[in-house]
Formats: sequence, structure tokens, C-alpha cells
Amino acid sequence: MTWWLEFSSNAFITAFGLYCASFICYAIAVAGKSWSNRKPEAHTAKWGKIGFALAALGWLAHLTFFFTRWYGGGHIPTSNMYEFMTFLGMAIMLAFIVVFLIYRNMLLGAFTLPLVIIIVAYASVFPSEVQPLIPALNNIWLKIHVTTAATGEAFFAVGFAAALMQLIRVVDYSRTDKAGKRSQRWTEFSLFVIIILIGFLVAVFAFRGSGYQSEFRQETVTIDDQGIESSVVKQVKYFLPPIVKPYNSDTITFQPFIGMQDSLFEAPSWMNGVNAGRKLNTVIWSIISGIILYGLLRLAARKPLAALIHPYLKDIDAEDLEEISYRAIAIGFPIFTLGALIFAMIWAEIAWSRFWGWDPKEVWALITFLFYSVYLHLRLSRGWQGTRSAWLAVIGFLVVMFTLVGVNLVIAGLHSYSGV
Repeated sequence: MTWWLEFSSNAFITAFGLYCASFICYAIAVAGKSWSNRKPEAHTAKWGKIGFALAALGWLAHLTFFFTRWYGGGHIPTSNMYEFMTFLGMAIMLAFIVVFLIYRNMLLGAFTLPLVIIIVAYASVFPSEVQPLIPALNNIWLKIHVTTAATGEAFFAVGFAAALMQLIRVVDYSRTDKAGKRSQRWTEFSLFVIIILIGFLVAVFAFRGSGYQSEFRQETVTIDDQGIESSVVKQVKYFLPPIVKPYNSDTITFQPFIGMQDSLFEAPSWMNGVNAGRKLNTVIWSIISGIILYGLLRLAARKPLAALIHPYLKDIDAEDLEEISYRAIAIGFPIFTLGALIFAMIWAEIAWSRFWGWDPKEVWALITFLFYSVYLHLRLSRGWQGTRSAWLAVIGFLVVMFTLVGVNLVIAGLHSYSGV
């Protein structure tokens, strides 16, 4: 079995490398047409085909990783955060291939591939060892629930990529009125949110490479119904410099960082659990790293990032992008509804003897379902098209990402196993 897991790991690295190479080809297809001696259409088609071929090969390598890990690990690899995010990246690539074969829009890959690369890199932050299944997860409905929910979210991701392209394409940077400035700011903010996630990855891998580590100890005293006191001592390791340490904790080891000899703050008392401070610390570092990275990119570009990308999208039909976004979401919505709600409730009844328990992940899955329900209703019945429809698609996927990432980093619940 060890050989299969090693082979699986190599297939995963191969897939990631092919995705990166594919994105480079798509970037050349978009940006290189302005300096190509050939016709822009021929240049875009050539590099776009190469990019799609590499993306398809990457997806096959990713699929190999999935099945060999399944065979080597003894269960479907969707039981923790590492496995789920790698599956989501694979599902997004499948959704992209399906949508591409329908619409043949080469440049969609220029926005979808970076999203896949970020998600796959984010998965690598978590422990990659195969973990034994807890009893609640050892059920066939886990396979059905997780895979269908992730597939629906994958189509939402493709819809998001097309909608973001549409917004950057239609924004008018020559406008100086209030409405024009507001449109420019919000489009830039959408890119900033993505850069925050990239900043988080940069910070994690940088400090991991340097071997940074600090450790804290927290003692919690509880009183049972009979008035008997008991204490529980837990320890937590930080792999990012602890700006925030756990509430009411003692320092075991502290590795100094740029003059920091101790943490700057203590997590508030209402943040229960020894891991609460670490999660808050991770969020703070994500924002700090994202701001620094965004500032460096802005300094290099000397203009808003959306304004830098805008000229390269001027030959794309915005209505085509809106149609791609809508169709992708329309495909993903019933799949997500089945996986994240119906199949999830069946699994919850088997695992926890209740269909619904208002767990944070369940609540945010419901919010996601309701949001996309509103999106489809407004677009089909109220005629919300153009930028209004695109903004809903962008906001909807941000809700999805908070459900996948934010809930695990900030909120504790029955699904917290996926954040380990």
C-alpha cells in the first residue's frame, strides 16, 4: 500500500506542475497576442490549445492521484481538509473541461486555472497523511454527499471565473463619476480577496520552510452537574508567529520573530477552545500577507490590477461570458442541492440520528443554496443580466469559499474534523 501512496503523491505533484504550465500558456494566449507578429486570433488559438491540452493531462494525473490514493488508503480520499480540497480542485477542472467543450472559449482557462492552482496549493497546507476514518465517516453516503457537493461547487467556481472576467471586461476606467468609481473599486476588491488567500499560502509555506514553531498550554476548568471541578490541559503548536495566543494560556516555547518576544494579544474569552486563538492568528496573518502582496503588485503595476488586466480582455464578448457563467451555475445548482442538502441530510440521520442540527457547516450550505436560488430566480424571472448577474455569481462563490475555508478557520462544529 505504501507504494501506491508514493505513486499517488508523485501523480499529484505532476498534476500541479501541468496546471501551472497550462496557466502559463493561457497567460501567453491572453497577454502575448499584443506583441505577436501573427494574427491575434491565431496566436490565442495556438497557445489556448496548448494550455487546454496541458490542463487535460493535468486532470488525468489528478484523477490518477485520486484513485491510487483511494486504493492505497483503503477509503475514498475526501475525509479531511487535504483530501477534500484536492478533490475540489479536480472537480473544478472537470467542470472547466465540460464547459469548454460546450462553448470553446479558450480564455476561460486563464481565470479557471489560477483558481485550481490556489485551491490545490491550499490543500497542501494541511497534513497529507492518510488518516483512519472515524465511525461517522465510514459510510457510503459520505462518498455520495461529499463528491456531489464538491462537483456542484466546482461548477459554481467556473461560473465565478467567467463572471469575474466579465466584470473586468466591462468596467470603464475612463469614468470619473461616483458610480464608475464604485464599480472600479468593487472589481478591484474581488481581486484583493483572491490575493488574501494567496498571501495566506505564501505566509504558511514561507514560515514552514523556515521551521518556525511556538507552543502554548491552556488549562480549562469545568464543573459538572454535581458541582465537581475537573481540569483539562491542552497544548497547541503555532506555525505562524503568534500575534494572538489562546485565551488564558501559558507559553511553553516561543520563537522570536522581528522583535516579537511574546504574542501581542490574547484571544477573547468568548473564543472557546485551545485552537481558537490559532485560527484567529491564521486569519490575521492571511490579511497581513495579502495586503503586503497586493501592495507589491500594485507598486509593480502602478495601477489597479483590474485595470492592468482589462485591456487584454477587450476582444471578448461580455455577453458570451455571462452566458457561460449562467450555464455553469445552472448545471452546478441541482448537483449541489442533491449533495450538500439532500444526501447530506440522509448521511446526518445515519451518522448522528438527526436530519438537521444547525451545525455551522450545515447553516452555510443552506445559505449557499438560498443564495444561488435567488440568483437563478432574479436572472430568469426578473431579467437580472449584465453586471448585476455577474456580481451575484462572484458573491455566491465567495459564500462558497467561506463555507469551505472560513467556517473551518473561524467556527467550530461537527464538521471541524475537516479543518485538522
